[in-house]
Amino acid sequence: MKPKVIILDFDGTLGDTQSLIIESLQNTIKAMNLPARSEEACAATIGLSLCDAFMSMYGFNEEEGEKCAAKYRELFDEVNVPGRVKLFPHVADTLSILYAKGYLLTIASSRHSQTLIQYANDLKIAPYLSYIISAAEVKNAKPDPEMVLRTLEHLNLKPEEALVVGDATFDIQMAHNAKVKAVGVTYGNGKRKEMEECGAEWIIDDFSQLLSIVE
Repeated sequence: MKPKVIILDFDGTLGDTQSLIIESLQNTIKAMNLPARSEEACAATIGLSLCDAFMSMYGFNEEEGEKCAAKYRELFDEVNVPGRVKLFPHVADTLSILYAKGYLLTIASSRHSQTLIQYANDLKIAPYLSYIISAAEVKNAKPDPEMVLRTLEHLNLKPEEALVVGDATFDIQMAHNAKVKAVGVTYGNGKRKEMEECGAEWIIDDFSQLLSIVE
């Protein structure tokens, strides 16, 4: 398969943010005096919007979920120190190779755009990126296809000219809802079995394996 654009998730796909997110979720839970949730339960929400994450864990309505999301952002900023988030192995080199070969590279993430841009700059991958879209810029978060469809519209491309890469079932479902093929990665927050069950067309254990898929 030779796509024109590769739409990338960030958390668990490009950047290793799991420990930071879990710490921030659990800090929020304590600050809001909510019943404790395990690291595994917190990790299972990674890939959802913040509001949806709290709605999922506690059965909250949207207003209650947004209150928790606002507190999360406040506490996240306290622990999100420079150097805390690193790229997964071979991400930087692989992005450089893909960019040099002419592929358009974009990010579609449930993370807020401000931190996405910060990470892209800090991790020195911003020059490779043609477009970044976050949950804050769409009405419908993953697994809704809106982020993918907006990306395709921005680049004037068709679904068959795209490929989505992500570590969560939400990413694979988002891709398929947009009629786009998907690559699931196993080194982030998702598991191989989950990727298989949701029908990912390819599953990789290292980001560099993406090169053999798109050639």
